[in-house]
Amino acid sequence: MAETRRRLRSSTVVLGGMGVLAAALSACGSDPDRRCVDRDSYDYINGYKIVADQNCSSGSSTGKSRKKPGKATNADWYYDADVSGRYADDGTFSRSEAVDRGGFGCSGGSGGG
Repeated sequence: MAETRRRLRSSTVVLGGMGVLAAALSACGSDPDRRCVDRDSYDYINGYKIVADQNCSSGSSTGKSRKKPGKATNADWYYDADVSGRYADDGTFSRSEAVDRGGFGCSGGSGGG
């Protein structure tokens, strides 16, 4: 009886450890969190106003401002921001910088760009 319980515990530890490893590895391969914000809307207290994703291009940010014809906003992707309501702050407009911040088990290097 004690041997069965011991075997069950060790297999639970191994399976749990593999789950943590899988989560860490998949987190490294994913894109950083991003929000489409109006660069011209910065407020010292709140940050940048979040706008509809269609105002930003579908690709990753180049770090350059761009104003789309017919759009009222100077929208761009804002990465790894603290989001509060309809505002985002403490992030970066550089996707590569957001990736370099890394996460659990991620290396700081990034390819291409």
